[in-house]
Formats: sequence, C-alpha cells, structure tokens
Amino acid sequence: MRRAPSLRLSVLLGALALAGACTEEAPVGEAVEVPSGREVSLIDIVTNAPGPAGATARFRFLAPGLSGDEAETAAVDMQALCDGFAIKRIDGMVPAPQQIVISFASETVPFGEAAPDVVQFFESYRPANGACVWEVF
Repeated sequence: MRRAPSLRLSVLLGALALAGACTEEAPVGEAVEVPSGREVSLIDIVTNAPGPAGATARFRFLAPGLSGDEAETAAVDMQALCDGFAIKRIDGMVPAPQQIVISFASETVPFGEAAPDVVQFFESYRPANGACVWEVF
C-alpha cells in the first residue's frame, strides 16, 4: 500500500519542527545582559568553521567602547555568556560543538577578517555537563 504524499510531508514537517525546537532562537542585535553591566549585543553565531577541537560554535558579540585594558572584566562577562547564553543554544546543533568561542569586538568585523584597529577579545570553552569549562585559546 502506498502512503499519501501529504502524510509524508506532515511527518517531515513534524521532524523538522522537533529538530528546530532543540535550539533556542538567538536574539541577533538585541542587548544581552552581562555581570559588568556593559552593553553587548549578539552579532552572529558561526558554526560552519571548525576549530582545533572539531565542531565549534562561535558566539560573536558587539561591545561598543571596549578598550584593551578591560580583558579581565571581559573574561568574566564572556564566561557568564557561555554559561547562561551559549550553552543553551548548542543543544541540537549538528555536529555537536566540541568547543564554544565567545568573542567581543568594539566594532562589527566580518568573521575571519583582520581588523587591527578594532579591540577584540576571544575566549574558548569546552561544553561539559551543561556548563562551559574555560580552555586556553
């Protein structure tokens, strides 16, 4: 017996809806709270460029006014973003990220492009048991 095409389409759409439900929508461009109170907003999430540990999810944030002497404060904020923002959004990503990179930039820079005049900080984490474990980058 042959199944009706509408049944196959319904099953496919249902499976896609379930897969999409695994990853919480990221608020691109919206302000995201951090412990320091600094204004940061999500630029984008890059998942198509593997890192040294394999599949990597890069969460890139705009931090207007960021200066080079704020590394310690930025590191605390990035850990909080990984634990409270990024880790929730990697569930359901295929392949599963083995590494999460959080970055801050004082201006929007296209991914992978050098920008020597723009202050940028990067931190790398390993997802483990629902939390982010800081790793040397």
